[in-house]
Amino acid sequence: MTRWSERTGFSREPNWLSGKLARMRARGTEIVDLTESNPTRCGFAAPELVALLGDARGALYQPDPLGRAETRAAVAAYYARRGMTVDPQRIVLTASTSEAYGWLFKLLCNPGEAVFAPSTSYPLFSYLAGLESVSLCASPSPETRAVLLVHPTNPTGCYVRDRDALVSTAREGDMALVVDEVFWDYAHAHVAPESFVTEARVLTFVLSGLSKVALLPQVKLGWIVVGGPESDVAEALGRLELIADSYLSVSTPVQIAAPAMLAAADERQRALAARLSENIAAIDRALREPLRRLPIEGGWYAIIEVPRTRSDEAWVEHLLEAERVLVHPGYFFDMDEAGRMVVSLLPEPHVFADAIERSVACWLSDLA
Repeated sequence: MTRWSERTGFSREPNWLSGKLARMRARGTEIVDLTESNPTRCGFAAPELVALLGDARGALYQPDPLGRAETRAAVAAYYARRGMTVDPQRIVLTASTSEAYGWLFKLLCNPGEAVFAPSTSYPLFSYLAGLESVSLCASPSPETRAVLLVHPTNPTGCYVRDRDALVSTAREGDMALVVDEVFWDYAHAHVAPESFVTEARVLTFVLSGLSKVALLPQVKLGWIVVGGPESDVAEALGRLELIADSYLSVSTPVQIAAPAMLAAADERQRALAARLSENIAAIDRALREPLRRLPIEGGWYAIIEVPRTRSDEAWVEHLLEAERVLVHPGYFFDMDEAGRMVVSLLPEPHVFADAIERSVACWLSDLA
């Protein structure tokens, strides 16, 4: 009998919500998806940018393990437009931020060691860590090799505030900081707290990519910015080059297209920021006591507190059945408190506003 790796022993059974959605869609039921996280399905497709992948220079293969110099310079220019100086030589290109996590877990952790991760988090982290034989822990221990931060968090939208304390914790425990900043540009207060790309006191790896920066999730390009003490940075880059050279996963066409895609990112972000603000305003207009929107500082999601007259699962099912509107329960993101519904702010405003108004009526129906 074939023996399988424990790293791939995750449950593959669909959860209760996936099964219900599949049955409803099989019956032809139209559902308003307020969990949509794909901007290309919300009016932000960019065929003119994707067409850049056809540049004839992409026919020539001359791989650089850390990424083409011109592309890394374009990533540095993206940060320069935001007032930050980043050395292109400290940028490592990856095929995605998910791949970047895998490389960093390889770099920092032996099998069986751990990464300190926030308790309310994106479910993908447990899979990415498990595939590298690394565990996630809720408090540092001698086996903890890195502190995983999301700045701002997903989906709660909070920026990291206790930076000095986190740096001290990392230094005292000989841990690196791994900081996911894919949503960093989308601050609802107009000015985002300082990026970790400026951190020099402890070895720091900042992750981002075209998926969120340029609203191009189908164009697979991410990056790691390495910061910290010079000796640590030099060793990290040398080891990352070995890892990257073993995979050479970043395609030449996307690296050639990336500078133009990044140059277009600012305008695309402004359009999305206007969408996010409009949809947040729609929530605030529609809500009635005791419903409330939890504070959010950044990102693409909002969390709405609903009556606890039903379980979170029952509320999601009831909303689907009564109004054909899909939201996610907070416990999908490890939220401990009941009565939290997570909605994406990406849908087009007229669709979003109508769905939120119907959702509010549904959530208030138990109190009538």
